[in-house]
Amino acid sequence: MLETRHLAIGYSGKPVASGIDLAVGRGEVLCLLGPNGAGKTTLFKTLLGLIPVLDGSVAIDGKPVAGLSRRSLARAIGYVPQAQTMEFAYTVFDLVLMGRTAHLGPFAAPRAADRERASAALADLGILDLADREANRLSGGQRQLCLVARALAQDTPLLVMDEPTASLDLGNRFLVLDQVRALRDRGFGVIFSTHDPDQARDLATRVAVISNGGLAAYGAPDETLTASVLSTVYGVPIAIERTDSGRSVVTFARS
Repeated sequence: MLETRHLAIGYSGKPVASGIDLAVGRGEVLCLLGPNGAGKTTLFKTLLGLIPVLDGSVAIDGKPVAGLSRRSLARAIGYVPQAQTMEFAYTVFDLVLMGRTAHLGPFAAPRAADRERASAALADLGILDLADREANRLSGGQRQLCLVARALAQDTPLLVMDEPTASLDLGNRFLVLDQVRALRDRGFGVIFSTHDPDQARDLATRVAVISNGGLAAYGAPDETLTASVLSTVYGVPIAIERTDSGRSVVTFARS
């Protein structure tokens, strides 16, 4: 559904990372990991067509992103940003309803079906009771859930989520991760960045680790989330321990 080939990303012609070959299809979750400043958010902005490709290509269903209209892109990819400053006192419902914009004609008002879809997205995340609240007066975690709901309401086959659990408490984090699993099981494609290798191991069908200007690893979770790869990328000794339940957990390898 989305594929990059020999992709170079950056700003003003200056590359941040290059040689990036990735793919995500329907029913797949691609988790992106890497240290701060490695280029994860820059990669997302390039995939979304917000900044130009420096070299190589990004294609959706075989069509170059650079040749797609903003409307076509908005019908193909939903985006959950890492954080968003809200200048206006939109209600939570109106904020989520904005996800339906790509499905409306010029100057058209949202229809009853669009309003029902926005309500359903809020209900899916357990925040329908916040619908009439002003979004800029919510906690950071609640606001992040609203942004996830807006992307769900957009009804795109592919979702790009930039650290969507970063500001969430434990309960809301589990809620969002469970929603990602549900989307995967329903045939959506998801690209999901995180700083938590355990999240990636639980969710991903494939993992990409970006570091030092390129991909340090790319493949199945068991192949990429190794102690050797993670120790090299993050610069600290890391061990992978197996719990009594059989789950693998990333820990700090104390000497």
